[in-house]
Amino acid sequence: MIARHWRGWTRAENADGYEAFLKRKVLPGLRAIEGYRDTTILRRDGAEECEFVVISLFDSLEAVKRFAGEDYTTPVFEPEAKRFLSRIEEFATHYEVRN
Repeated sequence: MIARHWRGWTRAENADGYEAFLKRKVLPGLRAIEGYRDTTILRRDGAEECEFVVISLFDSLEAVKRFAGEDYTTPVFEPEAKRFLSRIEEFATHYEVRN
């Protein structure tokens, strides 16, 4: 199993909207991908900025590529997400899950 890790930040006033967007639009889209398993959303609120860590689990690197394409280290965004995010991590990191 592969864990895909990515981080993005919002201004504090956009954090609730971004979290709702992830749950309403992004997660349902992921569920339709063969080999997708689950996503955990972590959120850390600051006074002016909120950090989101998104960890998605896939059966294999091939399943990750079905989601992200051949250049799978490039973050994937819905166009609507850009109105919430103030900055992003420029890459996604992948880990082999060793439970």
